Amino acid sequence: MKASILVKKNKNFFIEDVHVGSIIEKFATPSYIYSKQRITDNFKNFEAAFKDIKHLICFAVKANSNLAILNLLAKNGAGFDIVSGGELRRVLAAKGDPRKIVFSGVGKTSEEIKLAIETNILAFNIESEDELSRIQEIAKSLNKKASISIRVNPNVDANTHPYISTGLKENKFGVSEACAFDLYKRAKKFDSISIEGIDCHIGSQITDLKPFEDSIRKLIALVDKLELEGIKIKHMDIGGGIGVSYEDEKTIAFNEYAKVVATLTKDRDIKILLEPGRAIMADAGVIMTKVEYVKKDQVKNFAIIDAAMNDLMRPSLYGAFHKILNVSDTTEKKLNFDIVGPICETGDFIGKDRMMSIEPNNILVILDAGAYAMSMSSNYNSRPRLYELMIDKDKIHVIREKESFDDLIKGERLLLES
Repeated sequence: MKASILVKKNKNFFIEDVHVGSIIEKFATPSYIYSKQRITDNFKNFEAAFKDIKHLICFAVKANSNLAILNLLAKNGAGFDIVSGGELRRVLAAKGDPRKIVFSGVGKTSEEIKLAIETNILAFNIESEDELSRIQEIAKSLNKKASISIRVNPNVDANTHPYISTGLKENKFGVSEACAFDLYKRAKKFDSISIEGIDCHIGSQITDLKPFEDSIRKLIALVDKLELEGIKIKHMDIGGGIGVSYEDEKTIAFNEYAKVVATLTKDRDIKILLEPGRAIMADAGVIMTKVEYVKKDQVKNFAIIDAAMNDLMRPSLYGAFHKILNVSDTTEKKLNFDIVGPICETGDFIGKDRMMSIEPNNILVILDAGAYAMSMSSNYNSRPRLYELMIDKDKIHVIREKESFDDLIKGERLLLES
């Protein structure tokens, strides 16, 4: 298991070379805090694992879409997996290479498709027959060719939370193998479509290699079948989904994953695309939060913090686990606490049944919050979105300012009586 970016040295806590106390002095809690070194290391380790395979790592922008983070990854050679026109514009604003962008998602609008074609992205991952027809029509109207892959739903159980499982036949994503075969034959006849690849993504937070093996085998079988129809597949996008260790669970080593891919694709002239998000970002970020109140009861003890479900949705949405550390000195004895936020929902919790020493004004750090925290955040209860801070050795960079009340009401208007 990889160590946290939060490191204790002589009774003091640091992120890289910055003492957490100095962060608290300069910036309000709660805040998102990232380690530049950990993001870079995670990406480079992924790259190194696949160095003997022709490949492109397309970071899943939905995991964390901050421009500074996207720019950092682009500078290190990353491509990007996007699922909206907004994410496309973010990648371009972050100076990402459009020829390294794959566009996934079941509901691409005509405006998004037009923008992506004009931008010359690497490929659309097609998710339905109607989408293929729409892309053909738009590309033809622009007098351009659109590069496509078809997303295959292989009906493979990823053994993950049902909300983040995407490769079963009852999921909304992709098309069946039989349908994909027919769509490729149809696409071959279209004059404004260029068939480039095949795509699959079976879910998120996967901690076992077998679902990946099963899905890749199915893709390869379809690639061979398409070859007999004169359809040459140039790249195979095997998606993302590698899990991380939130609660000391065993995870998949990048090099072991690469070995499986290398074995299954041996002697094939095909480029491998991967779409990691969580595996790059999760352990590179934390949330720093303050204890506002401690409420003790015969039935339940609560530590009420200034972070909430709108800042970290995963526990409420998935029942997900995040480790929580107290970085303040306290003389209180350990008690069983629920760590909860101030939002008026019973589902507003960050952690349940945690044995901790906690008192008011203590600073808690929520670990492994670099992925699907800020990107899923909201303004529920009219709460401003938080600072995003990047630690680079001994420097603290503000990569997103905390929202103000004016930001919250921007664009709203009073209804004036006539």
